[in-house]
Amino acid sequence: MNLLIDAGNTRIKWALTDGERWLHSGTLAVGQSNELEQIFPGSLGKFRVDSQNTQIWVSNVAGEEVAQHIRNIGIGPQPEFILARKAQCGVRNGYSSAAQLGSDRWAALIAAWHLVRGECLVVCCGTATTIDTLSTQGEFLGGLILPGVDLMQSSLCNATAQLKPAQGKYTQLPSNTADALLSGAIQASCGAIERQHALLGNSGASVLLGGGAAAQLQEFLNLPSQMVDNLVLQGLLLIAQEAGA
Repeated sequence: MNLLIDAGNTRIKWALTDGERWLHSGTLAVGQSNELEQIFPGSLGKFRVDSQNTQIWVSNVAGEEVAQHIRNIGIGPQPEFILARKAQCGVRNGYSSAAQLGSDRWAALIAAWHLVRGECLVVCCGTATTIDTLSTQGEFLGGLILPGVDLMQSSLCNATAQLKPAQGKYTQLPSNTADALLSGAIQASCGAIERQHALLGNSGASVLLGGGAAAQLQEFLNLPSQMVDNLVLQGLLLIAQEAGA
């Protein structure tokens, strides 16, 4: 078995797998990372975690405290914290320094390549929005990082005395401040995605969207797109399989 853990900026997602089968999965807030030590080892529904024969594969961008809680889970050998490499699972890394690419982006790129096997944009819509480009040969060409939809709005409210957090709705021509904040964040995010897509020179190239704000952005994208859940966890499983786990 493999226990896959995607520790992001806001949430920790995990899945227990046996070969290709996903047996169980769950989500925790990053602030609850200490609960990982209570969940594992133990029973998850009808499945019993095999403490001796389960390996942990981790993408962690949430910091050292979360990493320590993961190390304390007490399953099998020490967890494998992945780092981006120059090449892995059919994907080549075009970053100027390969290891500086976030492990979450790297795992998502690997999953996207195995899903599409062609050029595409890989867009992860969380605390940050990342927009990464894969070539027809599986080369990561580069990507953007920008504040996520919620972070764009909250950062403006935090930095501007007269702006207050409020629930807005999207409209093309906002006539109140709450709508202007949300609509601006969505337009900025969709505009960045569409500009990066145009660089591919292929109007039919896929856009894979994941993360908490993916559905919110997909509604307003003028591009062929599909929602894909758990890209990082899917990439971790492929990495584990290539390693023979």
